Amino acid sequence: MCRRYEALLTAALVTLGTPLAPTSLTAQWLKYPTAGVPRKADGSVNMSAPTPRMADGKPDFSGLWMTGEPNIRREGGLSSPKEKAAPKDAQSSAGAQSPGDPGEITASRQMSNIGVDLPGGLPYQPWLVPIVKKRTDNLAIDDPHIRCLPDNFLRAYGLPHLLKFVHTPNLLVMLNEMNAGYRQVFTDARPLPKDPAPSWQGYSSGKWSGDTLVIDTIGVRDDTWIDWNGSVLTEAAKVREQMRRLDFGNLEIQVMVDDPKAYTRPWIVTLKERIVIDAELIDEICVENEQSLKHLK
Repeated sequence: MCRRYEALLTAALVTLGTPLAPTSLTAQWLKYPTAGVPRKADGSVNMSAPTPRMADGKPDFSGLWMTGEPNIRREGGLSSPKEKAAPKDAQSSAGAQSPGDPGEITASRQMSNIGVDLPGGLPYQPWLVPIVKKRTDNLAIDDPHIRCLPDNFLRAYGLPHLLKFVHTPNLLVMLNEMNAGYRQVFTDARPLPKDPAPSWQGYSSGKWSGDTLVIDTIGVRDDTWIDWNGSVLTEAAKVREQMRRLDFGNLEIQVMVDDPKAYTRPWIVTLKERIVIDAELIDEICVENEQSLKHLK
C-alpha cells in the first residue's frame, strides 16, 4: 500500500488522488532532512519565517507543497463529488502553522467544487449546467483523473498529491507526483503564442509585480476538468494566477478565470499551499496497476 493513499474500491466510491499501484517504501528518501529549514528555539519549523529569495532578490517558490486548505477526512476515507466541502477554517486564512504531513494528505475544500466559496457558485453558461449536474450525479464516472489522464494545474493544487516547485530566475517548473506530470512557467518575458496547439497545461508566461508572480496561461484543451464536479476550462480560457509566497511555509495563489465559452463572467478564487519538509516525490504511476476502468465498463 502506498504511504499516503487508499486503493480504489468502486467507481461509485472513489477517493480522488488514490494511487492505483502499490509503492515500496524501500530506497525512498522519506525522512531525508530538507536543507535550509528555519526553526524556532524549540526545534519546530518556523512557518512564518521570511520568504526565501533567489539571487536576484525575487521570492523563491522552490519546495515541496500540498494543499493548505484540506477538507476534513471522512470516516473510512471515501468521498463523493456530491458531498459538501468542510467549513472554511479560520486558521487557514492566517496561514498554516506547521508543515504539511504527507502521511495525512487530503484533497482541498475546493477539490469537488472549485467555486465552493463563490456566492452563487461558478457562473456556468447554460450549456454547461446540465453537464456538471450529470457528472456530479453519476459520481464523475468520466473523470479524466480516474482514467489516469493528466491533471490541469488548477486542479492539481487541490488534489491529494505532492507538487514540487523548482524555481530559477527565468523558469518555474511544477512537478506533479501523480503520473510524473510537469508544467513550465517561463519568466523570461516571452510572449504567449498567438495560435497555440491545445495542451493539458496550456502555455504559461509570468512576470513580477513586486513580490507577486503574475502568470498568464492560454491554450488549454477543451473540456479540461478543474474539479470533481466536472467544471471545465475550454480552448477560449485565459487564466491569470497571482502567486505569492507569504512566508517560509505558505503559498497563496489568486486565480482569475476568463472563459466566455464556459462561464457568463470571469471569476476569482484563492487557493493555498503548505510546505512539506523532510520528504520527496515518489513514483505514483496510475496506469501501472490501474483497477478503476474495469468498474466503469
